[in-house]
Amino acid sequence: MQLADLPAIRQLGFSPLVVGIVCGMLYGNFLRGTMPVDWGVGVNFTARRLLRIAVAFYGLNISIQQIAAVGLPGLAVSVAVVVGTLLIGTLVGQRLLGLDRDTAMLTAAGSAICGAAAVLAFEPTLRAAPHKSAVAVATVVLFGTLSMFLYPVLYHAGWLQFDTQALGIYIGGTIHEVAQVVGAASNIDPATTEVATIVKMTRVALLVPVLLVLGLYLRSAASHAGGQAKGAKLPIPWFAVGFLVLAIINSLNIIPADAVAAIRRLDVFALTMAMTALGIETRFAQIRKAGPRVMALGLILYAWLLVGGYGIVKLAS
Repeated sequence: MQLADLPAIRQLGFSPLVVGIVCGMLYGNFLRGTMPVDWGVGVNFTARRLLRIAVAFYGLNISIQQIAAVGLPGLAVSVAVVVGTLLIGTLVGQRLLGLDRDTAMLTAAGSAICGAAAVLAFEPTLRAAPHKSAVAVATVVLFGTLSMFLYPVLYHAGWLQFDTQALGIYIGGTIHEVAQVVGAASNIDPATTEVATIVKMTRVALLVPVLLVLGLYLRSAASHAGGQAKGAKLPIPWFAVGFLVLAIINSLNIIPADAVAAIRRLDVFALTMAMTALGIETRFAQIRKAGPRVMALGLILYAWLLVGGYGIVKLAS
């Protein structure tokens, strides 16, 4: 988190989560032999149990008031972008690029909802291997960072014919990470930044219904495949319920603002711990195996967000 606070890294829009997974991967691949055996229990706990708790507390970042503030156009764009990106990513990833289901869905989730945090939320639901999360996060880092520089350039060149409200909806509705949205919009003006941030948090709120639908889909798929034990499990991830409950609590303003700010900071720390643990469990050889195809999927989704997102905003505004 101290590294992510350095001006040079902060300007690139790299959240502590991204810095954490990079540090974890470097440690896990080059210094793993120096790690005491007993630490393995802590790494496993952090990458799984703590991850779920941290995702639940991420709900304190949004409120019903924020979603209402952007109105129907902002909500419509968010829903269309999330659903479209998840469908395109899953279908293209599996059928065109030959990726496995988990890698395709994790990559699509990172592009569709809220970057690395969405990948973290999908990982326990899919029960995916750590290296699949790592390659999905790599696409978020690459294309999200590109957006931070490209969007302001396109706007100042006159290619984005939007008013302030529509421009904020476009930026918040199509860029991967919250930090990247703020970075791109702040290079335009404060009003655009405010709208873009709210729309982005609306996309984050869609994480809950998406996870619920995913849980039902996985149970149905397991039942049809004859996996009765797996299919009988409750399809609702408890951390998604916690996310929703904490978002509602945040909307009621019953927790002091200072306390909310402190909890958010602690939650970022916990998410960074989880991402670092996933990085420690990831091997570069595993990433190289799927790397080019995952990057191709990330590029296809990025083109969809740029062009398709533009069309959706034009229709909604």
